[in-house]
Amino acid sequence: MADQNRAVIYRGTRHVEVEDVGDAGFVLEDGPGVHPDNVGRELPHAVILKVVATNICGSDQHMVRGRTDAPEGLQLGHEITGEVIEAGPGVEFVKRGDLVSVPFNIACGRCRNCKERQTGVCLNVNPEQPGSAYGYVAMGGWRGGQAKYVTVPYADWNCLVFPDKDQAMEKIRDLTMLSDIFPTGYHGALTAGVGTGSTVYVAGAGPVGLAAAASAQLLGAAAVIVGDMQAERLEQAKSFGCETIDLSKVEGEEAMGSALEQILGVPEVDCAVDAVGFEAKGHGADGEEAPAVVLNTAMAITRAGGGVGIPGLYVPSDPGAHDESAKHGNLSLQFGIGWAKSLHFMTGQAPVMKYHRELMMAILNDRVHIADAVNATVISLEDAPQGYEEFDSGVAKKFVLDPHGLLGAAA
Repeated sequence: MADQNRAVIYRGTRHVEVEDVGDAGFVLEDGPGVHPDNVGRELPHAVILKVVATNICGSDQHMVRGRTDAPEGLQLGHEITGEVIEAGPGVEFVKRGDLVSVPFNIACGRCRNCKERQTGVCLNVNPEQPGSAYGYVAMGGWRGGQAKYVTVPYADWNCLVFPDKDQAMEKIRDLTMLSDIFPTGYHGALTAGVGTGSTVYVAGAGPVGLAAAASAQLLGAAAVIVGDMQAERLEQAKSFGCETIDLSKVEGEEAMGSALEQILGVPEVDCAVDAVGFEAKGHGADGEEAPAVVLNTAMAITRAGGGVGIPGLYVPSDPGAHDESAKHGNLSLQFGIGWAKSLHFMTGQAPVMKYHRELMMAILNDRVHIADAVNATVISLEDAPQGYEEFDSGVAKKFVLDPHGLLGAAA
């Protein structure tokens, strides 16, 4: 490495630090969260990136809030854009100097699921379960990308090379969203069934919800309604043409129908997107944590024959849950409503590689301005702890970390 590698490290509930760490290399070494069967795994197919941009994600916040079994010492970060500075002997097509976007899903490109474009559940990179990601609990132990340098395995498969490096740097605030939230929001909207003329409800105006709303517009939706309890986030949704519902003023599913009727003339939508996940709160000013509320509301307000996309994160283990059942991933779903209405559902990690090239082209050709939609806000790597704290407070910002000061130069 040209200089000392530094990275964002999880140090316990609501505590992250930026620390000196070892060099990125071509062997997966032991460390916090590394599955024993992955220790010593050789990576001749990998590249080492100088990280140009890496983002703080709401999924990271779930860990930092203590709502998962993430081990202390875990190197965080799964949204990575960087420049190739070294390639392993098994890398044939990605070259030194390439500027690339890296899907948050780590995928081998060889297994049945990868060949069927289900890269979010690759069978070969995580000995514990299908699917893997950088810097995340129970995902195999691959080191996170909120760092100055990071290793990307199976590089010829995983890396999306930007065709024009100078053009890419001009649009880097948008292109950094290709690693996760833009494809994730797009996946949520697309799998919900959004198309030309659709009416869409998006639950949650965090970065993924805003990305889902922008994606619904890109897909041709006639009306996009975003619900949240944070006034600042609702204003951000309005800034690019969304209708909004202040959920702090809505009590129950019947009131949600009335709120929709005031906007659409009918109390239902064609499609709904859950961009909140398992830390959802009940509607109303004093809403307490209710992890099934978004899913139940989505089923209630979606028309018969419609669909629900669920990019919001749900986990099998939630040690911080308020009730014993939810601690084990069990939710009180009114599934009979969904069944009776013949709704379709899609859950799980977004298979980023399925979408990232087409979304790159939309960005490069000015068909979408995703950085503006999510209010991308650039800070230094060293300011990551402050970024985590601000993001946790509910600000309407998507924090982009700039480990080498390259984004400021591009701007």
